[in-house]
Amino acid sequence: MKLLLDAMLGSLARMLRMCGHDAAYCLDRGVEADDAIRDLAAREDRVLVTRDRELAERAPESILVESKDVDDQLREVAAAGVDLTPTPGERCGACNGELHEVEGETEIPEYVPDDALPVWRCEDCGQYFWEGSHWDDVEKRLAAL
Repeated sequence: MKLLLDAMLGSLARMLRMCGHDAAYCLDRGVEADDAIRDLAAREDRVLVTRDRELAERAPESILVESKDVDDQLREVAAAGVDLTPTPGERCGACNGELHEVEGETEIPEYVPDDALPVWRCEDCGQYFWEGSHWDDVEKRLAAL
């Protein structure tokens, strides 16, 4: 699902990326004004996720999130039909870029644990990812919703 999250939902964007969603964050795009956010969502065929009731009413496709708490926000987007299955290796949590599996020991940085396979690299920002113990925490957190 392609989503655009408004300026109040940066932490939610990161969690949705961990579930494999193409979750663009308006501040990463330098967009803050309501009309510009709405236009960007329409132009890129994204569902707008916002805490702004008026903006949600003016956007053709939107999900209104009312809570300030990230876990409650996750519940709200799940109730709106967004799948919250953790999906490692799909999207960069930092920039939303696509991840590609790194092959060969020469490509894997020294700081990546030896037993951390597979390893993925973001094609946009170059950050490396692997399934560490934090994935267990994410899976438990999402399962508890």
